[in-house]
Amino acid sequence: MQLGEVMTVAVVFFAIITFVKVLSAHFLKSKIIKSGHFDKAGILEQSAEVVEAQRTVSYDQYPALKWGLVTFFGGIGLIIIELVGVSNPVFSDYNSTMPFGIFFVSVAVGFLVYYFMMSAKMKK
Repeated sequence: MQLGEVMTVAVVFFAIITFVKVLSAHFLKSKIIKSGHFDKAGILEQSAEVVEAQRTVSYDQYPALKWGLVTFFGGIGLIIIELVGVSNPVFSDYNSTMPFGIFFVSVAVGFLVYYFMMSAKMKK
């Protein structure tokens, strides 16, 4: 598979998920309104108190740390790709999607490390 094919599948999948989410929220709201619970139809909307509570618990307190970790782990992924490419010539021509997988997994590990660091900090 080429990169364009992988990206097309990802975009179509994201669009389908978003469409289903919006459609199900609409049907749920209309069902609540038809049942006569006009006051509870606002359940799906975020109230001002909920929005304010979400602002106080922010995981993005240290954006430089977050992007530093993501860049660091992305670099580690690129180094792994290069090291594997030396021993396996299939990686050298980049016709495989495996290098992209290695890179994105390493970037995801960077995000997860940041998340767990901030979760531990929030618990204190």
